[in-house]
Amino acid sequence: MAGTMQFLAWLMVAICLLPGVTTTQHRAGQPMDSTNVGGGLQEPEAPEVMFELLWSGLELDIMGQLHIQDEELASTRPGRRLSLLLQHHVPRDLEGAEQRLQQFQDLRKGPPLSPWDFEHLLLTGLSCVYRLPVASEAQERGRWAQVFALLAQETLWDLCKGFCPQGQPPSLGPSASTLDPFP
Repeated sequence: MAGTMQFLAWLMVAICLLPGVTTTQHRAGQPMDSTNVGGGLQEPEAPEVMFELLWSGLELDIMGQLHIQDEELASTRPGRRLSLLLQHHVPRDLEGAEQRLQQFQDLRKGPPLSPWDFEHLLLTGLSCVYRLPVASEAQERGRWAQVFALLAQETLWDLCKGFCPQGQPPSLGPSASTLDPFP
């Protein structure tokens, strides 16, 4: 199970590197865009920049806040932007992650996610991976794992829009489909 979770986490990060992933169309009026983060940034960082920041590692502090481990990278403009995203747009608790998952599931039938929403989807999934091993109870770890698996499934759903047969996205396997209360 731990190996599968680690593989899925790196799969989500690798998805950031796919050409064109961050060039999906933006839906007007989408509340989750990042124009209010970091002084009005207009678009997500280039995938290779985001990958370098994430590759350096994140750490989870006692307050549940994620931080970039490499202080030099954290002090760059992209590092500061990622820090702001982690601070203001990534849920810090299980209920927030479940709520964010529900928001993405509600957008499933629409067009592909905007670059900002897709970035938030990936960062929320990555956040689940960091919170999973520090969860205090087995039931809580199970819920974090379930939310992560469903976020990974939502990532596949979004990437498949316009390419896969209608209603037939790639699957993470039989265990993920049994977890998904929103087929």
